[in-house]
Amino acid sequence: MEFLTSREELRGLYKATHERAIQKELPVLDQHARGFIRKSPFLLIGSSDGNGNADVTPRGDRPGFVAVLDDRTIAIPDRPGNNRLDTLENIVAEPSVGLLFLIPNMNETLRLNGHARITADTNLRERLAVDGKLPTTVVVVQVRSVYMHCAKAFLRSNLWAPETWPARSEMPTLGEILKDQIAFAATAAETDEALADAYAKTLW
Repeated sequence: MEFLTSREELRGLYKATHERAIQKELPVLDQHARGFIRKSPFLLIGSSDGNGNADVTPRGDRPGFVAVLDDRTIAIPDRPGNNRLDTLENIVAEPSVGLLFLIPNMNETLRLNGHARITADTNLRERLAVDGKLPTTVVVVQVRSVYMHCAKAFLRSNLWAPETWPARSEMPTLGEILKDQIAFAATAAETDEALADAYAKTLW
């Protein structure tokens, strides 16, 4: 198998970029980007450690959980997780990030690229609290570019079409997966029960 090694080789296989696809990229958050972020309950963060190791992690909460601080700045609360801190440690090492915002049942997405920093500022954490529970830290992203992404990937995948979804029973539970992957003393059922308890008690 041969691989492409230059931009020229790559570009030679594709049509020229449509002018509209270039013009849609903005340096600030306009009213449409702000509105999309306010309605989005879910996003993906792409980051890297600067040494060639990349990572993508999900962030989800009630719609509007990401705060728009101004037309060039957003704030993402860090809710309780597994404390691997993959994204946060990457940001400390290399602040460039790429974000993809989703809204359920909407095929278009919002892409945002920027420069991220992490703060434990009390006022900002209090602003982003849920039921009195403050995030441990907040990721503040300075916008470099933002634009809407077309619907083709979602149309091809039928992502929001329930009739195309596989039955959950066709996949093993997380407890079953972890039991096979890691030498846990606990049974798969015990792991699933512990996970359900953690989900119920530590979402925020």
